[in-house]
Amino acid sequence: MTIIYIDADACPVKDEIYKVAGRHKLKTFVVSNSWLRIPQSPLIEQSVVDDGFDAADDWIVDHVGEKDVVITSDIPLADRCLKKKAVVMGPTGKPFTEQSIGMALAMRELNTHLRDIGEISGKNAAFSKKDRSNFLNILENTLQRLRKA
Repeated sequence: MTIIYIDADACPVKDEIYKVAGRHKLKTFVVSNSWLRIPQSPLIEQSVVDDGFDAADDWIVDHVGEKDVVITSDIPLADRCLKKKAVVMGPTGKPFTEQSIGMALAMRELNTHLRDIGEISGKNAAFSKKDRSNFLNILENTLQRLRKA
């Protein structure tokens, strides 16, 4: 059975994930570096990891399996989970795939370099209602597709 893993510290769609996961009766792990308020449900479990570098990422990678779903905006974590055959998507619903992860990693490196030399600032686009709606749609479709497989 599919399990959902949320890289939760900066995830803007946790409530949406809880709703969709509940509808599908799927176990959901909320992984973070600090305690977060989560709904009371036997299907939702929180794992608070230490503050070590990539501790939440390491926990997710250690537990995720084939056909599990990971929600993260962390590109290196997405790469590690794809290698374990998980389904990975960002909080806007954009899927990370084996075909797209190389370009995502390269763009991350380029943007890090450009920020380091002052060519760009580190601001991300605002999260919109359209992003939230798109995420819900894609998560629902992904879970239905996994259930049929």
